[in-house]
Amino acid sequence: MTDLAPGDARALTRTLVRIDSRNPSLAPGAPGEGAVAQALAAVMRDWGARVELVESSPGRPCVVARFGTGGGRSLMFNGHLDTVGVDGMVHAPWDAAEREGRLRGRGSCDMKAGVAAMCAAAARAAARGLAGEVVVAAVTDEEFESAGTRTLLSRGVRAEAAIVTEPTRLAICPAHRGFAWIEVTVHGRAAHGSRYDLGTDAIRGAALVMAELDAIEERELTERRHPLLGHASLHAATVEGGIGWSTYPDRCVLRLERRTLPGETPAEAVREAEDACARVRARRPAFRTEARLVFAQSPSDVAVDAPVVQALRASLVARGEAVRLEGMSAWTDAALLNDAGIPAICFGPGDIALAHAAEEYVPLAEVDRATAVLEELVGRWFGA
Repeated sequence: MTDLAPGDARALTRTLVRIDSRNPSLAPGAPGEGAVAQALAAVMRDWGARVELVESSPGRPCVVARFGTGGGRSLMFNGHLDTVGVDGMVHAPWDAAEREGRLRGRGSCDMKAGVAAMCAAAARAAARGLAGEVVVAAVTDEEFESAGTRTLLSRGVRAEAAIVTEPTRLAICPAHRGFAWIEVTVHGRAAHGSRYDLGTDAIRGAALVMAELDAIEERELTERRHPLLGHASLHAATVEGGIGWSTYPDRCVLRLERRTLPGETPAEAVREAEDACARVRARRPAFRTEARLVFAQSPSDVAVDAPVVQALRASLVARGEAVRLEGMSAWTDAALLNDAGIPAICFGPGDIALAHAAEEYVPLAEVDRATAVLEELVGRWFGA
């Protein structure tokens, strides 16, 4: 048994923030989500849920907590338990200190407050009776490759719609960009720095490719727009090449991140990089490159008149909250849920600008307000 009163989102936020759940894929030697998942599972059982732990990899369990009858309508609340590392933080990462109405700690904003709010809302609504099922999915590894949500989807965990309680400052966020990581290798020829007749500078070649990509962004990407997300974008993440002052570099590797809008594909992003290389090659026939896709995640987009958006809008109004529709700046697991046929939008307490920051906190009053809105949403979704 735990000592948390059923539906107490503030207390659950404190409990979760005090447990180190850094993602070991990002912070070598970190403990992962095992301890925090066990603690949350115990709370969910005490609060009346049917609980299952589902490992995405050994020792890294997701928590699936089900409230309600299991028949009729269904709604999923999704949030991640892992956090990024703590290097450079200006306050203690795990003490969940409270000051001036804010709770500080790694993961307080991104996104243990959101997880606490969704769990508390589901428990409160279930206490009044549900003609359906709320599926609470607290998942692993969102900060790296989203293995947790992928695992649950592969196991058949589904619902009619989903709220991902990422920090949105209580705005409704029906859309966010995807991304494609693209590696471009530019080949040169090594030679002594004095032998311009023999050497071919791969780094200068890479700079020419970047100039072409810059032109593509200015000419094309800024014209591709989404009403909530703005325009598509591209940036150089890293540049690697060269071996010494007096040697022509024989190789340079550009790593690019292309942020994609709904409707754009990773293949199109790779093709843009290939086209940039081709334009350089048209001027320099000996120019040699390869471009390859390293990793990609889909964009997410739910229509603003979709039932889950409208239900959340009505819930905000019913609780006296302002209704704001915005694009989510960061990538989230909502994209995976949408790809699986589950309309998923983001809504939660906290400001995404504080995610991964040196100082991370969440306003406790916002946790309360998010919980109240989500509780209202559950009632509306099930026709209460």
